[in-house]
Amino acid sequence: MLQVRTTSLAATHAVAAAVAGVARAGDLIVLAGEMGAGKTAFAQGFGRALGVTEPITSPTFTLVHSYDTGRIEFHHADLYRLDRLLEVADLALGELLESNGIVLVEWGDVLGSTLGDHLQIRLEVEPDGVDADAEDDGDDDGEGGGFTCRAIGLRPFGSVWAPRWAALETAVRKASSC
Repeated sequence: MLQVRTTSLAATHAVAAAVAGVARAGDLIVLAGEMGAGKTAFAQGFGRALGVTEPITSPTFTLVHSYDTGRIEFHHADLYRLDRLLEVADLALGELLESNGIVLVEWGDVLGSTLGDHLQIRLEVEPDGVDADAEDDGDDDGEGGGFTCRAIGLRPFGSVWAPRWAALETAVRKASSC
């Protein structure tokens, strides 16, 4: 497991960009963390690094947003409002992965090992203050005036990230602010 800290929104975006730089078509990336931990902000930095030019917003109510303006098709899903495994199956995440895209899933950690090979990124707000960037939906959108330190942990599940782990570790450590 790789653990880094960020002390600004720009640094969180830089870590996301570092992950995007190593990611490739067919990758599943799971964002985990409590409300307001910065999952959507991470997704925004990730998508921008892929070249997505349209606004990246939380798909909490639509469940999946797809962006095809970047170097790789980017699918951003949010499982927060889903109650049953059947509802997740209806999203067809596997088909999105097979479409030569990258799938980034907020709240996907609730599915655990049923996801297969993936990279889990856990974001945690450091306990030294309140996140001034949090929206009403609890996720950081990067539009607020303040920032609280974040701990970001990266953990691979399965073997797909093993050949890229050293490159990912180097890129993420270089991008982090601590």
